[in-house]
Amino acid sequence: MQKILFLFVFFLTFQLTYGQNKNDKNVELIKSAREASNQAIAKHDIDGISKFWYNDFVQIRGNSTYLTGKDTIVASWRKLFNDNPNVVYIRTPSQIIISTNDTLAWENGTWKAFNSYSNGGNYSAMWRKSNDTWKILAELFVSLF
Repeated sequence: MQKILFLFVFFLTFQLTYGQNKNDKNVELIKSAREASNQAIAKHDIDGISKFWYNDFVQIRGNSTYLTGKDTIVASWRKLFNDNPNVVYIRTPSQIIISTNDTLAWENGTWKAFNSYSNGGNYSAMWRKSNDTWKILAELFVSLF
């Protein structure tokens, strides 16, 4: 009985430790992708921004504009940067939760805008992992300031 109890405790400890380390790694990967995306926005690098999106990406902007599809959203960013060459957005995650099956994640936080119609607000993003790479399926931004 002691042997079974020992193996159970060992297995449980291993699972908790391994699962936490895997989640920590995934959270760091998403944070890193978010930071790279912020840097790409600051440079107005549309390829650098959109490389984190799936082709069927959905975006709801702070002014309630709803856009679907990577190509459509790339075109809207291109227009935004052409119309306003000084605009910058920074998203700062406050929470990232990885699903138990390690394929989906939920990110929420705040966003700030510079040289834009709004000063910022809150956002949420849905991430999906494929081939060990996290990309965004959907983002929702709400202008609050």
